[in-house]
Amino acid sequence: MNRYTWRTGTLEGVLCVAALLFLFPVYILVNMAFRDPSDLKSPISPTLEPTWRNFVEAWAQAGLGGAIVNSIIVTVISVTLLVVLAAMAAYPLARITARWSSAMFYLFMVGLLLPFQLGLIPLYRLMRELGLLGGLVPLVIIYVGMRLPFSVFLYVQFLRQVPIDYEEAASLDGANRFQTFFRVVFPLVRPVTGTVVILNGLFVWNDFLIPLLYLSGTGNQTIPVAIYSFVGEFSTQWELVFASLLIGALPVVVAFFFIQKSLIQGLASGVKG
Repeated sequence: MNRYTWRTGTLEGVLCVAALLFLFPVYILVNMAFRDPSDLKSPISPTLEPTWRNFVEAWAQAGLGGAIVNSIIVTVISVTLLVVLAAMAAYPLARITARWSSAMFYLFMVGLLLPFQLGLIPLYRLMRELGLLGGLVPLVIIYVGMRLPFSVFLYVQFLRQVPIDYEEAASLDGANRFQTFFRVVFPLVRPVTGTVVILNGLFVWNDFLIPLLYLSGTGNQTIPVAIYSFVGEFSTQWELVFASLLIGALPVVVAFFFIQKSLIQGLASGVKG
C-alpha cells in the first residue's frame, strides 16, 4: 500500500486551492443570476433571498428561445459537416504516402496560420452579393471553413497511429474504399471524433463576432448575441446577463454528460503525437 506522505498532503492542498479558484467564477455566476436587482451588495456576498424572476425576464426580453434554437441548428450542422469532411479528407492524407499527400496536408495546415480577421471584409461582401446575410447559412459555411484545418490535423495525427491491418482485412473481404472507411476506419477514430465534436462545438456555440456581423439587424440571433442585448453604453443589467449565461450554458452541460466518455478517451489518445 502507498503511504500517505507530506508530499501527498501538499499535492491535495494545491489541488483543493486550484478547485476553489475554478469554482469561484461559477459561484459569482450563480449568485448574481438569482439576485434581486434591488440588492446592491457585493457580488461575493451570498444572495439571501434568491428569485427566479431574472430568468423569466431574460428569457422574454432577449428572445432566448429562438436564440437557443438557432445556436443548436448552427452548432449541430457545422460540427456534423466538420466531422464528416475532416475525417474523409484525413483518411487519404494519412494513408497515401505520395508526395502530393504530404503537400496537401501542409496546405491544410496553412489554414491554421492565417488569421480569420484578414477575410472579414471580403467574406462579408461575398455573402452580401449572394444574398445570404441575415440567415444561418453563412455562419455554417464560415465555421466549417475556419475549423476544417484544425479538425483535419487531429484526424491525421490519430489515423497515423491506427494499424492498417484492419483495412487490409476488410479489403480482402471485398470491401471498397468507401465501405472500408465508413465501416472500419470511422468507428476506429471515435475517440478523436469526440475531441473534434467538443472543441468545435464549444467554439461555434460561444462565438460572438461572426453572428454579430452576419445576423445584425435581423430577427435571427444566437446565444452570445442575445446576451449582449443586456449590455448598454450607460447601464448593464447584470442580473439578466448572468441569468442568460446560465440558460445558455444548460444545453452544453446536458450535451457534455452524453459525450463525456468520448471526450475523455479523445483527450487521452486522440491527439497523441
